[in-house]
Amino acid sequence: MTTSRATAKAARPSYVCDACGHQPPKWLGRCPECNEWGSVIESTVTTPLGAGRVVSSRMPAEPARPIATISAAPAKAVPTNVSELDRVLGGGLVPGAVVLLAGEPGVGKSTLLLDVAQQWAAGAGSPSLVVSGEESVSQVRLRAERLGALHDKLYLASESDLGAVLGHLDSVKPGLLILDSVQTISAPGTEGVPGGVTQVRAVTAALVGVAKERGIATVLVGHVTKDGQVAGPRVLEHLVDVVLHFEGDKHSSLRLVRGVKNRYGAADEVGCFEMHEGGITSLADPSGLFLTRYQEPVPGTCVTVAMEGRRALVTEVQALIGAEVQGSPRRTVSGLDSARLAMVLAVLERRTKQLKLYNREVFAATVGGIRLTEPSADLAMALAVASGGLDLAMAPHLVAIGEVGLTGEIRRVGAIGRRLAEAARLGFREALIPPGSTGADGNTPKGMRVTEVSDLRSALQAAARASAG
Repeated sequence: MTTSRATAKAARPSYVCDACGHQPPKWLGRCPECNEWGSVIESTVTTPLGAGRVVSSRMPAEPARPIATISAAPAKAVPTNVSELDRVLGGGLVPGAVVLLAGEPGVGKSTLLLDVAQQWAAGAGSPSLVVSGEESVSQVRLRAERLGALHDKLYLASESDLGAVLGHLDSVKPGLLILDSVQTISAPGTEGVPGGVTQVRAVTAALVGVAKERGIATVLVGHVTKDGQVAGPRVLEHLVDVVLHFEGDKHSSLRLVRGVKNRYGAADEVGCFEMHEGGITSLADPSGLFLTRYQEPVPGTCVTVAMEGRRALVTEVQALIGAEVQGSPRRTVSGLDSARLAMVLAVLERRTKQLKLYNREVFAATVGGIRLTEPSADLAMALAVASGGLDLAMAPHLVAIGEVGLTGEIRRVGAIGRRLAEAARLGFREALIPPGSTGADGNTPKGMRVTEVSDLRSALQAAARASAG
């Protein structure tokens, strides 16, 4: 009896504003805090015995429904007509989705997104709005003119206040919002300076809420730290739906958009772009950028097939063996992992007995500015070094794929079928692969002779036979 009275006393009607969260002592037609009419609703406040915290429950704005009765049409992606970006996004931008695009300064983020905004304005049927917190509208206009990205439905604004950005959304009513960048916007009433943790979190949370409520596809440009990570709190990546990294060497025309998180598609896709004076264009077939065409075979080169996301890229690895030096020789790499090169050199010298590299300088690089970090490039790296050290040119129609172990064995790597198919498409007729790979990942492409090599010594012998033949 006592427990029943206590429970009845603990449960009491309460009122809360559904718009701002204010809790008036009684029901009111208009909230005294935000002046919204009809926003005060009744909720039940239950205080469990022995607990000091108050738990509120109230009627949801929309009841839960069986999943089979919910339409997926509102979440259908709208193509941006930038093919490589659509590839990474999973078909295009979803209305209400928030995308975070991060990259180093000067890599081309603003150029790419200005092209996206123009393509959206021309083909999506709704306006696009570009808000720049770092440049004036005149500066953005000059870039748009140079890129040919002028359109009547493309709107520009230069703002650093979140309230002004929301005001532009009310007046323009865009289908696409591009904010460049989120670190330059400040939220009124929030402590901290623009770009700080508190400000970035508040601005992002507010824009995510507005995007979901109004169905606006939103792209936020983010800064990166000196080690290449997205600047700001880690919760920033959890708030958004898609996280993309824009990568590229300023001295190379190649740019890569790499998916890190994607709620609407695969998170390991990679889009390839080429930067030039007229702007940035998609590269549907970028493999030609990473190869050098020789009139005659040249020692010190070998071709491999790397996987960037789900895309196979035929890539050339080059090596130059310098003269003998006293002391510690240099090991210089460009586009390769220096630790893996050092391991491959040690295995070559120890397991083949043909090369003496401990006192010779070694320079290794990739072609076209691509960076290879996966172990599948080990075999090509070893053959390129051996080719340069022994002055033996590899066959121009040969590709080598495989990871090299410390005992000299060649280990299997993934996606062998896709790698071989891409090499065959580009005209390569012979391939050296790890043992047991052909049956596990598809059939051998027609017209290609595949040789399984178990260790580094047999790989060198097979490569020599291919060169002689």
